[in-house]
Amino acid sequence: MAILVTGGARSGKSGFAEQYAMRAAARGLYLATCQPYDDEMRERITKHRTDRDISGFSWKTAEDACNAADLLNQWDEQFTAEIKKGQEPPIVLLDCLTLWLTNWMMQAEQQTWEENRLELEIEKLLEAIARYSHPLLIVTNEVGDGIVPAYPLGRRFRDEAGRLNQKVAALCERVFLVTAGIPIELKSQAFRWEQL
Repeated sequence: MAILVTGGARSGKSGFAEQYAMRAAARGLYLATCQPYDDEMRERITKHRTDRDISGFSWKTAEDACNAADLLNQWDEQFTAEIKKGQEPPIVLLDCLTLWLTNWMMQAEQQTWEENRLELEIEKLLEAIARYSHPLLIVTNEVGDGIVPAYPLGRRFRDEAGRLNQKVAALCERVFLVTAGIPIELKSQAFRWEQL
């Protein structure tokens, strides 16, 4: 039941995901993974909150930098129980996957962890997405289409983000690429080896 929305910076991917959510469900639960490291980022977060508030759609926002997997597991159980009581679950919009990855990579840089901690967290999130049984939109960034980063952490991030996007896309029913505000659904257009 998951849908992935990807694209470059300022491509319109988050706006498209929000519009999709507003048309697909009666209410939404926005899982924001952004951390306010500076004044400019705080202003962005405030603007996004305000935009959701005035959209006319019933958004509830959860802000959590790293615990998307735990929250999805918790909400899956909660919404399954609500369905049994006749309530329609909200559509969950996770925005964004690359910020979630950034948050974990920054923690890994600042703390001494076991070597495979990032891989374990990625696997935990992939399992939660695969298990989640209600409407789920996931926004991510295409970061590998530009210049190769000049520093090792940047190259590692680009590689990890690309691999994570591939794994999440494989789990999703639909995958949209948004460029210049134009969404294209990729899975229905994808080349298949049996077409050779």
